[in-house]
Amino acid sequence: MELWVKGHVALGLALMGLLVLCQMEGSDGLRFVIDREECFSHDAKYQGDTIHVSFVVIKVDSSWHNAEDGVDLVIKGPSGEQINDIRDKTSEKFEFVVQKQGVHQFCFTNKSPYHETIDFDVHAAHFTYYDQHAKDEHFTPLLEQIAKLEEALFNIQFEQHWLEAETDRQAIVNEGMGRRATHKALIESGALIGVSILQVVLLKRLFERKLGSSRV
Repeated sequence: MELWVKGHVALGLALMGLLVLCQMEGSDGLRFVIDREECFSHDAKYQGDTIHVSFVVIKVDSSWHNAEDGVDLVIKGPSGEQINDIRDKTSEKFEFVVQKQGVHQFCFTNKSPYHETIDFDVHAAHFTYYDQHAKDEHFTPLLEQIAKLEEALFNIQFEQHWLEAETDRQAIVNEGMGRRATHKALIESGALIGVSILQVVLLKRLFERKLGSSRV
């Protein structure tokens, strides 16, 4: 009897683990170029769910502009109520609890004169299988393990996307800094060569004038 119970618990754990992976909603991650303002929507279907949000300003479309220009993000609920207001950020990660189910609006504002590329990610998950299985003495610890598994997988997926966006941003920043340093070195070298040539020309003319004066 004990072996039968353990076998069914193990099988239930494997099946529910697969169910966790299948029921987790994928991220609504996307990259877009913003000029002035862009708005997106996400349908939160269940009150009480936690919505995870992240964004990263990947790059600014200007070769010589190296300032940290951030963007604004305003989040509003289904009735137009303001949920969050983030100002002048190049990267942010946060979460909020759905107070009212329905469509939520996410509006970005770019106040810089340059186009900016933004990586935007919204994560939400809702699990319904807890109410679909009997919570007897054998399934209670099983459901506790599943809860820990779903939370770990959810956090890993969200964090991974955000870290990838941060890595891309840093790589572009480093590349831009290297390109600007190369351009600066070339300009300085060109200026030094120009000054050297000018000095040679002036010295040659001065020498020719002195030579002409001595002959007279």
